[in-house]
Amino acid sequence: MLSRIILLILFINLLICNGFVHAQQSRLDQYIQEAFARNQALARQNFQLEKSMYALQEAKAFFMPQAGILGSYTKAGGGRTIDIPTGDLMNPVYATLNQLTGSQKFPHLDNQSIQLSPDNFYDAKLRASLPLLNTEIWYAQKIRKEDITRQQAALNVYKRQLVKDIKTAYYQYFQALRAVDVYNNALQLVQENIRMNQSMLQNGIRNNTSLTRAQTEKQRTEAAITQAKNNVENARAYFNFLLNKPLKDSVSLDTSILTVSGNIPVSGIQSREELLQLETTKKMALLQQQMQRSLLTPKVNTFLDLGSQGYNWTFSNSTRYYLWGVNLQWDLFTGGQRRARIKQAGADAAMAQTAYNETAQGLLLELDRAANNYHTAYSNYQSAQTQLQLSEKYLRDQTRVYREGQLLYIELLDAQNQLTNARLQLLQAWAQVQISQAEIERAQAGYPLPNIPFTNQ
Repeated sequence: MLSRIILLILFINLLICNGFVHAQQSRLDQYIQEAFARNQALARQNFQLEKSMYALQEAKAFFMPQAGILGSYTKAGGGRTIDIPTGDLMNPVYATLNQLTGSQKFPHLDNQSIQLSPDNFYDAKLRASLPLLNTEIWYAQKIRKEDITRQQAALNVYKRQLVKDIKTAYYQYFQALRAVDVYNNALQLVQENIRMNQSMLQNGIRNNTSLTRAQTEKQRTEAAITQAKNNVENARAYFNFLLNKPLKDSVSLDTSILTVSGNIPVSGIQSREELLQLETTKKMALLQQQMQRSLLTPKVNTFLDLGSQGYNWTFSNSTRYYLWGVNLQWDLFTGGQRRARIKQAGADAAMAQTAYNETAQGLLLELDRAANNYHTAYSNYQSAQTQLQLSEKYLRDQTRVYREGQLLYIELLDAQNQLTNARLQLLQAWAQVQISQAEIERAQAGYPLPNIPFTNQ
């Protein structure tokens, strides 16, 4: 069975070289989309982006009219008063008038003491306000927009790393699963050796040493199978962990990943979201600098109050009122605070630029290493294919000679072990080629990222 798998790899590669097959990792792409919809760490990044979008909506809201209801009620007693001598002023006049008229139409008045604190007084109003000129709000909105771009870039950075991790885990699972087949095939060879040595022992061609050595090899191979199956379980658990699925869920394999291409185009690092993050950070710092400079521009806003105020909860034409006005705020001197903030923002922009340059160099180095690693891995893969073919031929020749009684069992066992190791090396070389290809894809941000909403299933 394993030999057919190896031949299938070679056959598909041959078809690719002739232009008949274009491998599409459709099942793996589906797993990546599942991870985008279920991964918990990616969900946190989505929530952070959502928060930034709400912050932008908040910044836009400052341009809109604001309206609210204000009200107050006052109950007071004691405190300062204003004394009005009403009786002292009017009583002599009223007394004279009563004498002249011979009546008591004009009463005696007492002096008045009016409390300054309003007692049983209410004031309720609807206030609407609108900014007419405010550069701080305008720059704040632009900074929020840039922050969303930065958050989106950060989200895509994590997505691309998640794609690489998923592909690596998928290839490692495939390698571990096929390693079990390799050891099972080796066990079949050992069991055939036991049968053959038992037959030769009965015919007096061999002694017990070869049979004992074959039985020992069987125990070693069975232990290797157990370890290989454990590696499969670990690889599957890690893959499902990345997808936020039950660790024991089955993983379906896509035969298209058997294909290996020796020509991977390298386009550069222009699409890396890390650079966009730093570029956006620099833009935000420059906008912050411009905002501080713009604070020399006066702030103008208008307001309108519609309300009622009076005593004892009375409401009438005399209690209703309106109040409209325009406010102006012009900060002419702030003790150097604005100048210091401008310099701080300039320093932030300079730091972002140096970080951009350094990151660009690091990303170029990462891409160069990934390309070199891929070429090395592909060369090792081609060498492993040749080694497998030679090992299969060597085992066939050694088996024929051993059956004729002209070869020691240890030499036959060595040929079988060479074949098993060659198969394992081919699997490892294949996985390393695929992983190296995923690293190149990550290094140049080549994987098209689907926009999948998070669903906590």
